[in-house]
Amino acid sequence: MHCPFCGETETKVIDSRLVAEGDQVRRRRECLACHERFTTYEIAELLMPRIIKSDGSRVPFDDNKLRTGMQKALEKRPVSMEDVESSINHIKHQLQATGEREVPSRAVGAMVMEQLKKLDKVAYVRFASVYRDFQDLDEFRAEIDRLQPRQGE
Repeated sequence: MHCPFCGETETKVIDSRLVAEGDQVRRRRECLACHERFTTYEIAELLMPRIIKSDGSRVPFDDNKLRTGMQKALEKRPVSMEDVESSINHIKHQLQATGEREVPSRAVGAMVMEQLKKLDKVAYVRFASVYRDFQDLDEFRAEIDRLQPRQGE
């Protein structure tokens, strides 16, 4: 690890601790040349699969695009950013767990809908209306009816 202050390659770790629910290691380091201290973060590098879009093109996974789509559906809804980030991390873990190099965008959309259904029913219907390209009110009603608990459940 190069010192960000003087460029020296020799540093020593002073303190290490787990952060981000154990998904990262935070390390305090000290440069052996200039004695400045700095912090580094270490995470496991797991490759995300490429996304196969409906037109057949393949694009890299983009968690910012995922975040933006979820935030649009959740706009003005009482859902914390922590819950959104937790859902995004859950989706990313699901994608990594497939072990596939490529995943259809439809599979990602289904994962998003599953998470939105848990977070907020209104956001779920908003996202579903765009994702499934609802054409009229009957399609909205049918989706809302599927969300309603059945008698005896």
